[in-house]
Amino acid sequence: MKNRLILFLGTFIVLTYAIQAQNIDQVYFTNGFKIGELTDSSAILWTRLCLSEKPIPIKHQQKGAPFRSPIDFDNDMPVNQMDGAVEGTFGQISIEVRSKDTVLTTPWEYVSEYKDFTFKHKITGLKSNTVYDVTIRGRKGSETPISEVNGSFTTAPMANEVAPVLFTSSTCQYFWSYDDPQRGFKIYDNMLKLNPLFHCQTGDYVYYDKPGPMAYNLELARHKWHAINSWPSLNNFYNNTPLYLQKDDHDLLKDDAMPTSSPFGELSFEDGLLIWNEQAPIMEKSYRTFRWGQDLQIWMVEGRDYRSDNKAPDGADKSIWGKEQIEWFKQTVEASDATFKILSSPTPVVGPDRAKGKIDNHSNVSFKTEGDWLRKYLSDQKMFVINGDRHWQYVSVDPETGLMEFSQGPSSNSHAQGWDPNDKRPEHKFLRVEGGFLAVKIHRERNTPIIEFIHYDVDGNIMNKETITR
Repeated sequence: MKNRLILFLGTFIVLTYAIQAQNIDQVYFTNGFKIGELTDSSAILWTRLCLSEKPIPIKHQQKGAPFRSPIDFDNDMPVNQMDGAVEGTFGQISIEVRSKDTVLTTPWEYVSEYKDFTFKHKITGLKSNTVYDVTIRGRKGSETPISEVNGSFTTAPMANEVAPVLFTSSTCQYFWSYDDPQRGFKIYDNMLKLNPLFHCQTGDYVYYDKPGPMAYNLELARHKWHAINSWPSLNNFYNNTPLYLQKDDHDLLKDDAMPTSSPFGELSFEDGLLIWNEQAPIMEKSYRTFRWGQDLQIWMVEGRDYRSDNKAPDGADKSIWGKEQIEWFKQTVEASDATFKILSSPTPVVGPDRAKGKIDNHSNVSFKTEGDWLRKYLSDQKMFVINGDRHWQYVSVDPETGLMEFSQGPSSNSHAQGWDPNDKRPEHKFLRVEGGFLAVKIHRERNTPIIEFIHYDVDGNIMNKETITR
């Protein structure tokens, strides 16, 4: 009996180690991958090697709205045990991009713990307006199992090519404001049903300064990205929808962040920049512009890295964008012959914003000088504005210049707040204090260019549509 027990225990231990060894040899793409900065000839692919197939399950209950932060969350618990945690792992990655007549493959490259096991690679030499399938493979080493994840994208048409466009845009997604316990956020599945050619995310992709945990250091800040990226709805959407990602204050440090901000715990402004450059599918400057055929050009601007102190007196030298970015913006806008020109801004330009305590965007009196110039300039250039940061949906028309601004609203209803739904101002063509997203559709009828700005609720129902011909 004793010998049998020893034999059983020995077999159990061997089998246990065998299972553990098998798991140790496997890598996963639990955080999915992203197709960033798509042009007519290139794309940036981002991903991360993960240790487990699924994130740590959600254990905490949510408080009531707004924001629905977790109840009794211990900020000091081990990070790898937190709700939504996904540990990274060492290994190699190779990318394959295929069209009907082309196959592009990258050599196996190692990821680094110093970069949170993330991986970025710019694919060049692509053909315009062409469908490409993507396969990203990962492994621990040359003798270990290979995992893979798949997706697809369509490159932009050339600048002189007339082609219909439909894209989506969203903002303000706090992990704990999820509205689907299995999938994460409803808007992602409903946006995917529209088959958008790309997506503009205008900031507050994560919230370092909201509980669950408060991101007081690098490890906790990185966890915020791991958790939000592990939701299945985000995985499915971004694996098949190219992304132009912008950052705002909560993706960098804390509310109203600026270069002179004090640290958030141990997390500094410079730490926030390091993590952003690590986790975002971007390789160059965070202000940039993209052309999508003859009828559309979009400008993504940077609102945090170059700004003056929010509390400084307003005047000609006070700026959110900074001189270099402003000069770049004017030069590129005035050089463009696109039919429709859109500014994608992480913060409002028209508003109206709530008056109490808001001092960090162009619709606030704290930046009135630059705001007045910008609204007039955009109107003179016949541009439109899509903005993030506000937790309600609206269409506003500036009474002085006629500039139109479209606020997507937050990514879930429980995140909506900050404005009285009965306070509809003369500037408002549409006002709704709930969550959802924005879709923009550009097409031609009898060679007449038409643009539509369509607000949806979180369930994919149309709430408002503005149609403009050029």
